[in-house]
Amino acid sequence: MKFITSLLFLLLFFNATNSYSEIIKKINIDGLDTISRGTVLSYIPFEVNDELSERNIQDILNSLKDTNFFSKVSVNVSKDGFLEISVIENPTISYIELKGYSDGDILSQETIDEILINFRLTKGQIFDPKKLESLVKDLVNLYFVNGHYQAIVKPSTIIDSKNRIGIVIDISEGERALINSMKINGLSFFEEDELLDLFRIGEPDFFILNYFTEKDQFSKLEFDSGIEKIRSKYLNEGFLDIEIATSDTKYNKKQNKIDIVITVSEREIYKLKSIVFNNDLSSDEKKHLRSFFDIRSNDPFKRNLIVNGVKSVGDFYHNQGYAKARVSSKADILDDNLINVSILTNLFDKTYINRIVIEGNTRTQDDVIRRQLKLLEGQAYSKKELDDSIKSIKRLGYFSEVNYDLKFLNNLSDKADLIISVNESKTGEFSIGLSHSNDTGAAINAGISQSNILGTGNTLNARFSNSEAVEETSIYFKNPYFNNLGHSISYGFFTKSLDASNLSTSSYLIDENGFNFGYGIPLSTDSNIFAEFRLSTIDLTCGINLSTYESKECSSNDDLETLLTFSYNKNNLNDYFSPSEGTTTSITSLMALPFGDFQYIKLKFDKKSYFPVNERLTLKLAARTNFATSYGDDELPFYQRFFEGGTSSVRGFDFNSLGSKYPDNEPKGGEFSFVSSAGISSPVDFLGIDNANIKMFGFVDAGTISDKFSDVKVDDLRVSSGIGFNWNTPIGPLGMHLAKPIIKKNGDTLETFSFNLGAKF
Repeated sequence: MKFITSLLFLLLFFNATNSYSEIIKKINIDGLDTISRGTVLSYIPFEVNDELSERNIQDILNSLKDTNFFSKVSVNVSKDGFLEISVIENPTISYIELKGYSDGDILSQETIDEILINFRLTKGQIFDPKKLESLVKDLVNLYFVNGHYQAIVKPSTIIDSKNRIGIVIDISEGERALINSMKINGLSFFEEDELLDLFRIGEPDFFILNYFTEKDQFSKLEFDSGIEKIRSKYLNEGFLDIEIATSDTKYNKKQNKIDIVITVSEREIYKLKSIVFNNDLSSDEKKHLRSFFDIRSNDPFKRNLIVNGVKSVGDFYHNQGYAKARVSSKADILDDNLINVSILTNLFDKTYINRIVIEGNTRTQDDVIRRQLKLLEGQAYSKKELDDSIKSIKRLGYFSEVNYDLKFLNNLSDKADLIISVNESKTGEFSIGLSHSNDTGAAINAGISQSNILGTGNTLNARFSNSEAVEETSIYFKNPYFNNLGHSISYGFFTKSLDASNLSTSSYLIDENGFNFGYGIPLSTDSNIFAEFRLSTIDLTCGINLSTYESKECSSNDDLETLLTFSYNKNNLNDYFSPSEGTTTSITSLMALPFGDFQYIKLKFDKKSYFPVNERLTLKLAARTNFATSYGDDELPFYQRFFEGGTSSVRGFDFNSLGSKYPDNEPKGGEFSFVSSAGISSPVDFLGIDNANIKMFGFVDAGTISDKFSDVKVDDLRVSSGIGFNWNTPIGPLGMHLAKPIIKKNGDTLETFSFNLGAKF
């Protein structure tokens, strides 16, 4: 009986499986409109005359559904062996539009286009409802991480008679959540305020300042960035087990405010045991490499010192020609919180420069760039010399961008091509200066210059100025590479008429005509000395009052002036247009030679230094000292004295207004002056302006001027402070500032606002 039952079961099973297995004679697809038959067949791993089972049918069904091309799919096999596939296509996207967002805040048209491409939700593509759902979720999350907790993203669709779908996504951003309070618990090593200062967000500033900084507007991205800065700060002090968490953070939905509490678990400080090198190096080599690490045994394990040391070791080998050198570190934690650091180096072969290729110089000639290079073809690679070369090219002021790349040759492992890419800037300049003072009112000055004429690197200035104060015509030419030694030569001709009554000084007229010739010699890659001879005739006419005050000079027939100038100049700024690091120094001595009608000496010192405070802020310190005296029987000509006050001096005081005055209250000038300034500049992205060419700065100026060097008095010092903007506009640099005197005296003439414009072409 059991045998018969088993036999019947096997027969039934055979018949059942046989009924679900067919030989496919033909494949029919119904419902296609925009999608081709070939596309559908490419997702079906079967062909005519293949055997098809029920499991295979389910595989076909799943495969077609996974394409997301169709809203409905059915698959059947007819009795005559036809595979029948019926589909309803998803609609094609005719348009997709986002509405309600603030352009440039979180979303912009550029970011929207990129997002839609990534989600494959662009015009002409087949619509996938799941992708629209994912897009909506991502947009909500994007607003969430930027502090818009109440943002609403709502999609709507319309399908027309041709199965085309239009998508509209309405966005209600809501207000960004504001930080009500922000605290850090668990601190013992650092002060709370020190760590809170690492965040760009936090409790609100003074309400006027907070209006501009928007510091209290919460952003998860900025919050996470601040947390990482805290973590890095602790790691750099040896706290390798630091844990940072947020706890008791509360969001008040009604007030749209958030209270944040950060908890820090500092734990133990790790210390350095030793630094070892893996290579087969001599003791002297190991000692030299060890000197790059500013950390000693039993010192707290400061991660940044190890990182800096590894970088210095890498730079050392890169400067020895090992361009491919790789230097890494490995830290092994021992008992008692001690750490051994192993320095791993792999030098590979030395690299030699095969070819130097200049790209992007559409106007500037190749040799103008090549003569700035410290590396030559065939020479061993040196990172320092390459970096110095790039800085030197940038300091030319001819290019807005300078980059380089090393391309190693496939067939020669020790050779590489050096590719230098530049982006030409506008080296021609049309300058316009606008200013206002209580004495002269509005004034305008204009000039035209070309510092890279015909791409040769030579300078040609042709200037014509016509204002109430000055009429000037001059031509000046300079060749910075007169010979193969890098010497420079310059010469020019000029004619100038000056009406000093319109320059806030005593009334006099000077007509001057002459020429100048100069020669420069480089001392290093960033310094030179320069000598210039200048010969001119001077015709002086004094006003009535000045003839009384300066009777000897005004009645003199002296008219020939011969000047010999020597100067030392150094410039190692990291950028010509917007420096953030480096120094410029100028020391000048000027002597009126005795075979002329004037005998005097001038000494000038000018220095500007830039320091990066962080990635956004740059500190500028500047100082300028001037000294003059006569060396013959005559006194220093009164019009050769120094004058201070105004835009390029002590801002907040009128142009040329500082120092002692004549009885008619006109500035007299002095033989000694000193001006210094300190300022911090920052991009203005906190105002919602994303433009690297616009910077805001705050400054403090101080200066004094004395009749004689021996007459210098602290009481004569003037101090001012203020704020301003610099903007490199498409038509040229524009600057303006507001200044307020802090230390002043009765009778000082003030100038609160100044505006300057220089246009480039």
